[in-house]
Amino acid sequence: MNAPLRSPCTLSPTTMSLSLRVLSHLLRYPDAALRIHLPELGPVLHGEAALPAMRLAELDRFLQRLQQTPGLTLEAEYVELFDRGRGTALHLFEHVHGDSRDRGPAMVDLIQTYEKAGLYLGPDELPDQLPVLLEFASTQPAQQARELLGEVAHIVRVIYSALLKRRSDYACVLAAVLELAGEKAEPVPVAAEPDLDETWAEPAAFDGCSSTGQDRADQPQPIRFVKKPTASHPLHQGAQT
Repeated sequence: MNAPLRSPCTLSPTTMSLSLRVLSHLLRYPDAALRIHLPELGPVLHGEAALPAMRLAELDRFLQRLQQTPGLTLEAEYVELFDRGRGTALHLFEHVHGDSRDRGPAMVDLIQTYEKAGLYLGPDELPDQLPVLLEFASTQPAQQARELLGEVAHIVRVIYSALLKRRSDYACVLAAVLELAGEKAEPVPVAAEPDLDETWAEPAAFDGCSSTGQDRADQPQPIRFVKKPTASHPLHQGAQT
């Protein structure tokens, strides 16, 4: 799903597809291929002007730090931040279903939604990754993209709050996602994360899952994504309690 960025002059100023594509790039693993394109991202954001000036300035500072930091340091920071803690995980269903059985069907539904729109995932991509969802949203009309982001805004806000708690510069990227969804980038209380060994500990037999998404098998799921049969676009899904 990684398509080249287009020149901002080819799009209407009211669109936000390029900004979504840039934010998707910024939330991906910062390997050498991505780092090469970092100087291009700021001008694209400013050219589309879908974000407020204060957020653009914050993203400029973030991009500058990314360009000035050694690649190996960036990669290690990314792994520590996003791959070693559930609170900051970029897998949306991690915050919804945890390790429960509901996660599999939800992933399949999302893959089918992408494929119906003509988008196919790469071999290393999972459908519930926030960068993947942002890239999908970038292919939709602005109103539909905003509605889609609004449906996951409560999850994005939790990740944003966890990043603020860890004083991570990546928080400004999540704040930008919230603003494109028409939401305010306001933090919410974040529960303390268990130690990594405790997080991945095996649950007792017949005692449900050990994840924060479903601590026991008899507990209700807080949210589930479902497709609306009357939807006017491929991924008009709602979050249900």
